[in-house]
Amino acid sequence: MTISAISGHPAKSGSASICRGCWDQMHMPIPIRGPLSLPFRAFGITRSKMNPDICTICERSFQYVKKQRYITAGATILFADIRGYTGLSERIEAIELSRIVSLFHDRAAQAIWENDGIVNKQMGDGLMAIFNFPITRKDHAAAAIRAALEIQRSCTEALAELDTGYTLGIGVGIHTGDVQIGEFSSFRSDFTAIGGVVNQAARLESQAAPGEILVSLETTLQAPELMGGTEARSLSLKGIEQPVEARVLLVN
Repeated sequence: MTISAISGHPAKSGSASICRGCWDQMHMPIPIRGPLSLPFRAFGITRSKMNPDICTICERSFQYVKKQRYITAGATILFADIRGYTGLSERIEAIELSRIVSLFHDRAAQAIWENDGIVNKQMGDGLMAIFNFPITRKDHAAAAIRAALEIQRSCTEALAELDTGYTLGIGVGIHTGDVQIGEFSSFRSDFTAIGGVVNQAARLESQAAPGEILVSLETTLQAPELMGGTEARSLSLKGIEQPVEARVLLVN
């Protein structure tokens, strides 16, 4: 197993020899690469699609390992979405549209994985990511912001190279706080996060213009080194009574 995997230090995406989620959450050294992983694959324990450095035990750990439906944990939630997608979907062929969506998801996932997050949900032209579970990072707010910056850089560059005839961009929203993480459906065994923090991150993303990353005050306070000189914006978000202060981060 790699030193980075058992020490908790960030590793290159997809390079861990043991599941970093199982190690961080339960100190279980589950092999996910190399010959030692073969017996586990025979029992259906493989790399998770949420992040190549965690395994499918992580997806089912609440019911089968933790013996509880959910836990409360501090995390940073990121939502990202393609701006201009709805109008574009009415004007171009489905095969070209699927290529655009695949490009976005591939580029965004790589940025999230490189910062130890997981792609928890993919929703058409958007996604939701969780930072600090199951791979733990004290600087999870900063990790999410760095992932968002890379999503903007990578996806904007790639989308600009496509000859669609339309201007496409990415909107991102990030919020930090306590969330409920666990299995909330009797039909699916993998976990997700719910709660007000998740809802606010989604609302922030819905207000982000193409090229913008809207970062909540709570996230900003945990990663001030990345937020210097950013513009403050007061937002009225659906389902939230009081105006919400956010910072607007733009890619240089």
